[in-house]
Amino acid sequence: MQLNTLEARSLSCVRGTRLLFEDISFQIRPGEIRQVRGTNGAGKTSLLRILCGLSLPERGEVLWDGVPIDQDRARYHAQLAYLGHAPGLKLDLTARENLLFALSMQAVQEHVDIDVALERVGLDASANLVCRHLSAGQLRRVAIARLHLVSALLWILDEPFSAIDSQGVSDIETLLGTHLDAGGMVIFTSHQAIQVAQYPITTIELNS
Repeated sequence: MQLNTLEARSLSCVRGTRLLFEDISFQIRPGEIRQVRGTNGAGKTSLLRILCGLSLPERGEVLWDGVPIDQDRARYHAQLAYLGHAPGLKLDLTARENLLFALSMQAVQEHVDIDVALERVGLDASANLVCRHLSAGQLRRVAIARLHLVSALLWILDEPFSAIDSQGVSDIETLLGTHLDAGGMVIFTSHQAIQVAQYPITTIELNS
């Protein structure tokens, strides 16, 4: 198998007594982007959490470079950046402090500059504000700023465009294109159509 490949094999997910999805299989390789689509309640977030190793599937397995992710979680998570549906920020810290905390737990790019990352997401004037005073869109931008800094190859993003204005959407599309240009991979959910440079966005369809 090609290095830096994520593979889902026959994944099924049950929540309570309800089958959300079954027999989901796909691969994603460097330079590829996939969108998970489905109606509300179809299991989009549940699938992303399974792919991250945060939840277990009812059946099936997830592999990184042909090895089940639960056999070497540290190696897999070193290549993974996950942005959940909630921003995952500490509200009593500032935007800058949240990024410093997040980066202390993950490998980062060389010459990391948090201030530049905050400027790129339009938060340079709010870098020192406590996050509980930021809007939903600003909180999402703090979370997106982390992607400018990490060295992870695989980005798994749950509704990254939520509460983001049109300029912010365009900026994130550019960020995704830059990541793919560098051999990165992206799996995301979104309720809106996006375009990422020359990269075709293939879909993973979930039917509730």
